[in-house]
Amino acid sequence: MATPIKLAIIHYSSTGTIAEIAKELHDAGVKAGAEVRLLKVAELAPQAAIESNPAWAAHHTASADIPEATAEDVEWADAVLFGTPTRFGNVSAQLKQFIDTLGGLWAEGKLVNKVYSGFVSSATAHAGQESTLLALYNSIHHFGGITVTPGFTDPQKFVDGNPYGTSHVDGQGTTPVDDVTRAAARIQAERVVQIAGALKTAA
Repeated sequence: MATPIKLAIIHYSSTGTIAEIAKELHDAGVKAGAEVRLLKVAELAPQAAIESNPAWAAHHTASADIPEATAEDVEWADAVLFGTPTRFGNVSAQLKQFIDTLGGLWAEGKLVNKVYSGFVSSATAHAGQESTLLALYNSIHHFGGITVTPGFTDPQKFVDGNPYGTSHVDGQGTTPVDDVTRAAARIQAERVVQIAGALKTAA
């Protein structure tokens, strides 16, 4: 494309599963021709809680060099991919807190007509993946944003089975991100870039 789509991938990851999916989305977005920012949101949990879980502590250290997202990153983007683990069937507090800081941009109409999509992980199957994505998309409706889900737009989507966004069951860290999840992420990133590109061209 003549002018690359600007894609922000903004995520929260405690033990690294969502971060790994975010990296897969990043690579697929770049391959699709987008200019991509890979960003995390601020950690809200106390250090003692982080240190009580070795996987959480390890990822916290390993991800220290990933930039923290700001409202400017969302304003910059043509498309935003939000990632979160499930928290009681809902968006993590860390990602929700970041979204709540976007009120100023919302009031100025600067969140409208952007493309948004989401990705999620949970420890067990049927643990709120779909409800988490639907809850996330409630905010997008208020933004006046355009929700672009992967749907069943590719035969591979019938393998992972989630039309709402990329999702993975990590089994409390015992099930690494696999080829099925990576394929779902690739499809989602390509579709987000494609639709954002079509909207930008038509504008």
